[in-house]
Amino acid sequence: MSAVKILVVDDEADVRLLFEQRFRREIREGQLVFSYAFSGEEALRYLGQEPHYSQVVLILSDINMPGMSGLELLRQIRQDRPNPPPLVMMITAYGDPQSHAAARQLGANELLSKPLDFALLRQKLLLAL
Repeated sequence: MSAVKILVVDDEADVRLLFEQRFRREIREGQLVFSYAFSGEEALRYLGQEPHYSQVVLILSDINMPGMSGLELLRQIRQDRPNPPPLVMMITAYGDPQSHAAARQLGANELLSKPLDFALLRQKLLLAL
């Protein structure tokens, strides 16, 4: 089985270390490969480069970021790109119904709350992929 490529989009500086700690075994065994973007704009630049765009299977994006929000990123991925990555999971610290409804309407596959429950995330990743 080839590695599943995941793009994590979050403006928090410690997100990379957190994911690398929580998914250490899966990364070491070559099951998961994580890339990171710290803004919606950076994520679009990353996805604009081949071979990244065609290889990313899942995007995990924070909703609330300075500049381009995760919802705007989701809209651009789903509406403006041919063959978007099949799975987009949105992460939010706010459980407000408006954000959830907007994310669903724009094509999010999952909505997760912060702080992330990494056991639940691992379960969802394995089921989705």
